[in-house]
Amino acid sequence: MNPKKILPCAISAITLFWPQLSNAQEAATLPAVKVEGQVQAEPSPSAPVDGYKASSTFSATKTGTPVVETQQSISVITRDRIEDQGALTLQDTLGYTAGVSAGSYGFDNRGDWAFIRGTSFVQYQDGLKQLFGFYNNVRPDPFTLERVEVVKGPSSVLYGQGGFGGLVNMVSKRPQREQAGEVGVQLGEYGRKQLALDLSGPLNEEGTLLYRMIALTRDSDTQVNFVPDDRDLFAPAITWRPNADTSLTAYLNVQRDVSGSSVGFFPIIGTRFEGPNGRIPTDTFISEPGFDLYLAKQTSYGLEFDHRLNDVFTFNQKVKQSDSAVSYNSIYSSFNRGTVGRPTINSDGRTINRVAISQYNVADSFTSDSQLQANWTNGAFENTTIVGIDFQRVALGGAQSVGGSAEPIDYLNPVYGDFVAPTQRDLAGTLQRQTGIYAQHQLKYDKRWLSTVGVRRDWAKSETDNAPASNLDTSTNTYKASLGYITDFGAMPYYSYSESFLPIGGLDFFGNPFKPQQAEQQEMGVKYETPDGKSLFTAAVYEIKENNRRVADPAEANNQIQVGEAESKGVELEANHRLSPTVDILAAYAYTSAKVTRHSTPNSQGKRLATVPKQTLSLWGRQKFSMLGLPGWQWGAGLRFIDESWDGVDNVRTPSVTLLDAMLSYETGDWRYAVNATNLANREYVSTCLSRGDCFYGVERNVVFSANYRF
Repeated sequence: MNPKKILPCAISAITLFWPQLSNAQEAATLPAVKVEGQVQAEPSPSAPVDGYKASSTFSATKTGTPVVETQQSISVITRDRIEDQGALTLQDTLGYTAGVSAGSYGFDNRGDWAFIRGTSFVQYQDGLKQLFGFYNNVRPDPFTLERVEVVKGPSSVLYGQGGFGGLVNMVSKRPQREQAGEVGVQLGEYGRKQLALDLSGPLNEEGTLLYRMIALTRDSDTQVNFVPDDRDLFAPAITWRPNADTSLTAYLNVQRDVSGSSVGFFPIIGTRFEGPNGRIPTDTFISEPGFDLYLAKQTSYGLEFDHRLNDVFTFNQKVKQSDSAVSYNSIYSSFNRGTVGRPTINSDGRTINRVAISQYNVADSFTSDSQLQANWTNGAFENTTIVGIDFQRVALGGAQSVGGSAEPIDYLNPVYGDFVAPTQRDLAGTLQRQTGIYAQHQLKYDKRWLSTVGVRRDWAKSETDNAPASNLDTSTNTYKASLGYITDFGAMPYYSYSESFLPIGGLDFFGNPFKPQQAEQQEMGVKYETPDGKSLFTAAVYEIKENNRRVADPAEANNQIQVGEAESKGVELEANHRLSPTVDILAAYAYTSAKVTRHSTPNSQGKRLATVPKQTLSLWGRQKFSMLGLPGWQWGAGLRFIDESWDGVDNVRTPSVTLLDAMLSYETGDWRYAVNATNLANREYVSTCLSRGDCFYGVERNVVFSANYRF
């Protein structure tokens, strides 16, 4: 057996058999076993939270587990924090989280980009996978979210394929028992105008029918010329609670986003380094007005069912159907110039070669997760066991570009219109299915010892029309185990082991199927919650090893082989501290070493993974002025330091940057007024550069005024 797996196996054995062994040793004195419900109910892991600190979480264990007792790293971004920091996108909500590098590709309206522990994250909403593939869905709006939970490290035991570095689970706003409403207006830079509505409450006198209705409309430009950021959204939900044991929620989300090419894939010379005429301006648009488009539409609907069968067993099920489509027309820097195959500024020092594309991407997904949970005690042992089955069916398709061309453009004085729009042809459809069965057991002994073990079996299948070589049919087991101990003064040191996998379709040059890409993590950490429950401090060290990476075959130009390995290891520190009744502090630091450890090309070994900063540091503070005789006023300020990163082959370094954010708000009666500014000093910076030759500009200063009426 692999020595690194001995400890996880030992933890599993202890967790499963410790209660029985203990009973055997004390058979002469212990009374008959009594099975009963949990001794203490924890706050709902999806309920609204007052302040910056959440007590419990769903995402890490799929049960309502206290954050301080979860034996792995997890960060929870609450609704109050989202509002105070003025987050306009999902990636904005992640900016003050340890181990997360948010906005890695700068200002890009096509998606939310972030790296967790050196790898891109998997996006979930309400426990179900949200994104499949690229450029075929809308971006979630923070106004619809109650909280955002970041689970760090491999998570396949509970969630299936993907997520080597971690996952982000967005928790949606749901119907509430108390009647409440909110109308909000935003005005900001780039002509931003937004109107939002949020209503919730009972539909009948008995309170068995609850509703929530969220609507939003926005008209806005962006920091790039000719690129809008418009949105229309409608998200109603109804909950039926006939009694305290049963709940059924039905929800709908309809969203339409209109944007364009905020990314031009500009060359390194002209962005990271000055070109013949300095740097390319950040607002430069090298696509074509009238042709350029990024139109995303989504309609999703689903059910969430919970039923407590008795004092021990609870059944819950989630199902969701989502249909989305993106029309994507763009003209950007050509990667086909010369033999180097990378974008460049032409010899005249002013023009850039361009390429035109026109795509139509669709995704039709059905996801479900059903589980049975048992909460029971056995003497000094408190147990939570879940067994479940989840399923994903995803149909991907659309159309791709045929033909089309665009003449070089003068980026200093662009003149538009010299292009031929591409036509489209249908893409071969791809059907993906995954079924997973999983089991997890959480044990708490004598209010001190904590342990979690889990196992999962997955079956994954992918079929592409008229392309049997790219089909996939595989199955994999994954495991996790952890152990923690609550000390006399309330700290919990812990150790955890977890695994992830990612199926890879297709065959190599010799007709052999690729093996699933796999990762395993070991993590040690400590968590401490103050006795009043208002502050949480965490520290963790980890090592993630990724196997079966596909790399170029040095002996066959048209082949890829699976000899690649990567390693990510680091340290994370996080503090969520209530310094006083009027002052809150958030602090986060991460050191990440992410490198290629094995490659078919020897000089590629040891290279740092692209776009991953070695260090990140953030600090956010909020102070209320009530102690100074100014009730209703509060201000906040934040600092984000993002260390240098590399292009993937250690040739081009992206410099570090420090960004400042600020907030000022005033509440009077039912009204709240606020001004939020991100990148307050308006630092012009490059967020990352890649070895293929292009760079991405970071997000410029954005000031937004908001007025919200709550009733």
